[in-house]
Amino acid sequence: MYTAVSDFVAEWQYEAAATEKLLAALTDESLAQPVSVGGRTLGRIAWHMVHTLTEMPHTAGLLAVDELADQPVPVSATEIQDTYRRLAPLVAQAASTNWSDNQLLDEVPMYGENWAKRTVLSVLIRHQAHHRGQLTVLMRQAGLPVAGVYGPAREEWLAFGADAPE
Repeated sequence: MYTAVSDFVAEWQYEAAATEKLLAALTDESLAQPVSVGGRTLGRIAWHMVHTLTEMPHTAGLLAVDELADQPVPVSATEIQDTYRRLAPLVAQAASTNWSDNQLLDEVPMYGENWAKRTVLSVLIRHQAHHRGQLTVLMRQAGLPVAGVYGPAREEWLAFGADAPE
């Protein structure tokens, strides 16, 4: 759990860069890859991750408005990628500007509960990691290359000239 906003910002920067690597591999065609019959698509999950950059900070009081509220899922992978690149730094900036280390134990109303501000920051990280995992599975199903996040992906092992571990 965070005791300093700067710790969140440092981790957020790494996590956002990892998410950008995955989103960069999406194609317009891949956005329709379903999780299951009637389930979310790769594009819907990717857009959900992007929308969370404004929705959760807005709900927590970090951002004045949720600029992506009620926006439909784009049909363009580039639009998803560009929107993420534009908004991800604003999350760190909003946390640094609006919350101090001394306020991280203060609670804010979140989804019918009260969360400590440090919990909001932690959930932002974990939420993104959770959906990145879903993206990698769907990306493989769609035949897209997958970038490693916490270590090399299969494609990266092969690029190193090594066999991927089994």
